[in-house]
Amino acid sequence: MRRVLITGGADGIGLAMARAFAAAGHAIWVTDVNDAALAACPEGWRADRVDVSDADAMAALFARIDDTWRGLDVVCANAGIAGPTAPVEDVTWDAWRACVDVTLGGAFLTAKHAAAMMRAQGRGSIVFTSSTAGQHGFPNRAPYAAAKWGVIGLMKTVAMELGPFGIRANAITPGAVEGPRMDGVIAREAAAKGMSPAAVRAGYTMGTSLRCFVRAEDVAALAVFLGSEAGARISGQVIAVDGHTENSDPKP
Repeated sequence: MRRVLITGGADGIGLAMARAFAAAGHAIWVTDVNDAALAACPEGWRADRVDVSDADAMAALFARIDDTWRGLDVVCANAGIAGPTAPVEDVTWDAWRACVDVTLGGAFLTAKHAAAMMRAQGRGSIVFTSSTAGQHGFPNRAPYAAAKWGVIGLMKTVAMELGPFGIRANAITPGAVEGPRMDGVIAREAAAKGMSPAAVRAGYTMGTSLRCFVRAEDVAALAVFLGSEAGARISGQVIAVDGHTENSDPKP
C-alpha cells in the first residue's frame, strides 16, 4: 500500500486520481479549497482544506502528513485554476498572479515539501499535472499557458535533482477533459472569440487525431501507472493524455 497525496483532489481530475489510487488499494490524502467537495470525499480518505499557494498552510500540511504517515510514496501536484480567458493586453496583473500563484506556485510548494520528505526515505514519485497548454501556444490563455509551461520546467529540474535519491518526477499533459470546468472554458472562449460554444467545442475535437475529448479517468490511470513499480524507470517525461492534440487554437 502506498501513501498518496493529491492536491486539488476533491474534484475533477484530482478526484478521479484519488479514486483510482484508492481502487488500487492505496491510502489517500487530498487537499482542495472546495468545501462541498471535501465534505463529499469517501470515508477513510484524509481530506484537508488547503490553499496550495499559501506557503505556511503547505508547510503545516506536510508536517501533519509526516506526523500521521511518517512519509509519502506518491504526490500528485494537481491543483490549479483556469485563469482568465482574454487577450494578453486585457489580462490584469491580479488575474495573472492569481493563476500563476496557484498553478505554478502551488506545484512548487508541493514539490519542495515532497522532495524533503522523499529524499529522507530514499524513494518516491511526484506526478505533476500540466496541460497541452504547457506544450503549445494557447491564445487568450496567457497566465494558464505560462503557468503550465512552468510546471514542465519545474518537473524537469526536480527529476534531475532528485533522481540520484531514487525519486522520480513526471508530468501529465491532459487535453480537453470532459466536465464542468471545460464547459466553462469553452463558454468563456466562445465569448472572447465571438463564436458559439458548439463551434468552439467542435474545434477542440477536430484538433485531435482521435476526434474526442478525454475523460478524467484516462488521466488518472496514467497517474497510477507513474506512481507504481511498473513506471519505476520513467522519470523526467512529459506524457500527453489528449487524443493526440496538434492544434492548440481550435477553430470551427
